[in-house]
Amino acid sequence: MKPFPEVREARRTATTSSLLPFSLRSLRSVKWRYVAVFAGAFYVLYCFVTRQPIFAHPLPKHTGPYAVGVVDIEAPVSPPRTVDPAVFKGTSNKAFELQTVLFSLYYPVAHSIPGSKPHHTHKRHTWIPRPLSLRAEGYAKAAHINNWFTNALFTGALKTLAGSITIPALVDAPLSGHASEKVKFATSWDKDESPQQVLAREISGHPVIVFSHGTVSSRTDYSHYAGELAARGYVVVMLEHRDGSGPGSLVRVEGQKDRRVLLFDESQVQTPDGQDIEIEDFHKAQLNFRQAEIEETVRVMKMINAGDGAKVWSQNAYGEGATLAGWEGRLNTDEMIMAGHSYGATGALQALRGGPSEERPFKGAIILDPGKSSGPLNRDIHVPLLVVHSNSWSSHSSIFYGRAHFDTVKDIVDENNARGNPSWFMTSLGTSHPSVTDAPLLEPFLLSFTTGATINVYQGLRQYVHVAEDFLAYLHDGKMRGLLAEKAEFPEYDPGTLLGMWKPGHGDDAKAREQGEWFDWRSYWQVHVSAAGSD
Repeated sequence: MKPFPEVREARRTATTSSLLPFSLRSLRSVKWRYVAVFAGAFYVLYCFVTRQPIFAHPLPKHTGPYAVGVVDIEAPVSPPRTVDPAVFKGTSNKAFELQTVLFSLYYPVAHSIPGSKPHHTHKRHTWIPRPLSLRAEGYAKAAHINNWFTNALFTGALKTLAGSITIPALVDAPLSGHASEKVKFATSWDKDESPQQVLAREISGHPVIVFSHGTVSSRTDYSHYAGELAARGYVVVMLEHRDGSGPGSLVRVEGQKDRRVLLFDESQVQTPDGQDIEIEDFHKAQLNFRQAEIEETVRVMKMINAGDGAKVWSQNAYGEGATLAGWEGRLNTDEMIMAGHSYGATGALQALRGGPSEERPFKGAIILDPGKSSGPLNRDIHVPLLVVHSNSWSSHSSIFYGRAHFDTVKDIVDENNARGNPSWFMTSLGTSHPSVTDAPLLEPFLLSFTTGATINVYQGLRQYVHVAEDFLAYLHDGKMRGLLAEKAEFPEYDPGTLLGMWKPGHGDDAKAREQGEWFDWRSYWQVHVSAAGSD
């Protein structure tokens, strides 16, 4: 009996290629295999020669009136603070001891820097801080497959996919401008073009934004968002949290061995007397630790502005900050802005409790996708808020302490408006939870496939930057511009109004089609609560 006769018969009837002699069919198959292998080898060789990451895209250059500088700072906390008494199981090691605070400082730099040779001695920061193995082990722990084999596998994958990616910012370049000069803030930008319009206004020192990252994230995951704001005149402090929510970090204390802090949860810690810790208490400890890190960051920034930049440099475990001595009096550290994403947004809201204060002098906050499983959201707020949901955050209904998460967030913004603090709540259409991070820029097709984001990745981040600019400008001069001047036309999230779709009856349709004045923003946003009112 002939083997697999039905398969052969099917091939004859299904395709004309089966009419070719077997040798020719095999030759053609081999030919295409060689072409595929050659193309793959050529691509890998090209990436190696051009120092491009395999598969991942390099981070794009920043846009805006300024070039962007970056400095990594790890400053000692003296004396160290034990924020919560919890210890790791099987040891007496404290889980929430604050010894140092680590952050990346993104800031504006003049495009033409006289005597700028010193910063050329520094290599650009890698997007994944070293050692790679530490970050890889944290990711393995997040996937619940942490062992020597998976750790090595994850390390190899990170090295191959993103190990060579660098952040396109000048390391330790001098801060641009002076406190008394007019600083330019871009109001529009494009992936490949310079800003088309800029707004010049007087400031009393560069505004300072403190940013808190989400779970299984780090300070470098939002580098492009931070860099775009820095390119517009803002100083952005990207914190690295050591509360167990980050994949991996090294705590460097002078005279001591580097301490590894990996991702951990409530199952790995206990009270000093051996009792298990409930998830709510664990989140409370994490948020308190984050608040302590935020307060220490504020202290360091005030030191720099007060003229102690040289001291901060001398104590910095990363050896960067030679130019900080020239930052005296050039930052607005009396009125900072708090910001955060996901778990970081929950922490940012907590940092506003009872404020503004000396330790937390925040005059406003940008809240991006506030956490759905990171504990209650603080409602004791006395400053303006900008709350932005990604499309996926609004569209996926979640029960949050007995009610819809969306409704809880909306109430917080409504209540803050009622207290006389102008605040906004809106949804960015077509975006997903990671859209504000660097991930979509590095892996646009993979992220779109896995998260459901439909917006162009550059346009998505552009929209986040635009609305942040409008809000930050409002905090300075009290003028509602751009999206902030629009009324709240969507009290609830409308799943029928998707990215790029026009909703009839909104504004002057003819004018919108002629000038794009209305159509443009409605293609990308739904405004749920606005200080400008509602229809």
